[in-house]
Amino acid sequence: MKKLRRDSLAILKAALKAADPVEAVAARFRREGETLIAGGRKYSLKTFRRIFVVGAGKASAAMAIAVERALGARIAGGLINVKYGHTARLRRVELRECGHPVPDEAGVAGALGIAQIASQAQEDDLVICVISGGGSALLPAPAAPITLAEKQETTRLLLACGANIHEMNAVRKHLSILKGGQLAAMAWPATVITLILSDVIGDNLDVIASGPTAADASTFEDAVAILRRFGILERVPDAVRKRLTEGAAGRLPETPKAGDARLSRTANLIVGSNRVAVEAAKAKARELGYRTLVLSTTIQGETRDIAGMHAAIAREIRESGQPVAAPACVISGGETTVTIRGVGKGGRNQEFALAAALDIEDLRDVVLLSAGTDGTDGPTDAAGALCDPGTVARGGAKGHNARALLAENDSYRFFDSIGDLIRTGPTRTNVMDVRLVLVGK
Repeated sequence: MKKLRRDSLAILKAALKAADPVEAVAARFRREGETLIAGGRKYSLKTFRRIFVVGAGKASAAMAIAVERALGARIAGGLINVKYGHTARLRRVELRECGHPVPDEAGVAGALGIAQIASQAQEDDLVICVISGGGSALLPAPAAPITLAEKQETTRLLLACGANIHEMNAVRKHLSILKGGQLAAMAWPATVITLILSDVIGDNLDVIASGPTAADASTFEDAVAILRRFGILERVPDAVRKRLTEGAAGRLPETPKAGDARLSRTANLIVGSNRVAVEAAKAKARELGYRTLVLSTTIQGETRDIAGMHAAIAREIRESGQPVAAPACVISGGETTVTIRGVGKGGRNQEFALAAALDIEDLRDVVLLSAGTDGTDGPTDAAGALCDPGTVARGGAKGHNARALLAENDSYRFFDSIGDLIRTGPTRTNVMDVRLVLVGK
């Protein structure tokens, strides 16, 4: 069992290394003399009078390191909003630490500063935008007369209901002056290059960080439907409900859609994603002697249900050698959601591990791990947790009832007591979650 636990952490480490944002940007964004190469496009730096760098996200500071290395003194300035603690040493770009997942006043001040830079950009300027997961909460610029407190309350209600990232962002885009392509529209007619580290299933440009430089596929009508489906349309603040319902009635301008001329000089480039991290985990597992299987990098749904499915796969491998024979490492990516029912402390990855632990008590030589690649899981200092068939018993010896704590969404207290939290510290990246199922020979 010790080897399985040790190997699971080594495989996770390989996944995190592959998702390093500095390397991800450098691989797709570089300078050759007076030519800037971004993905498959080339730009003559001689045509730009000024270059600005803006952005938001947990990994955006690290992404900006690569941008500064490529462009150096050509950068006239810039501003990036990052989560508290997710900083980096930059020379040309200012960083502002802000609240996440619930936005705060520091985030608003930073977002307005970014809006000012974008709105002042001219036709012969280049605006480079670095975007990563967390960008939605870290780029809060509420549309008047909505206040930050009202937007915070709406975010809390959506989180508590278990809304997924697509649903969250559809609402947030229509409460903002920057999201849903509005940042790019604000910078027009400047040239905009957006470098994106995806934390969204399917890598949808209009969903990652609420797509500040991408055409928006969602509408005011969609936002209203989401609040109504979760039963919170009448619970959100009056100003929020009024804006969304007026927009749905056609009395407010929609966010920029595909074909909008203001997006014609914008290029969006994905530089890293969950798939890159999962493939690195697969390679490391093979190196350690495991037969591997990647389930999917697009898994979503209720955390406890996904945990039960992974535990069932472990059981099938142990009992029948299917879908892959032991020693086996089954890997999945994506991002699940938790419907909060209790008052405990935890996150989706810790909840996954606790739910799985209850399902594998009678197995042997099995380890399950789930961790967020950003190094944080919910409002905790842990990235996730790992479990094995002895997890529930070890917690019991510490006086904790695993099933009762799961019912209270109190997975952090359980795993903290037995030393099975995964603490990486801020990783400066964010490409959703990595989950592992290891079955020994």
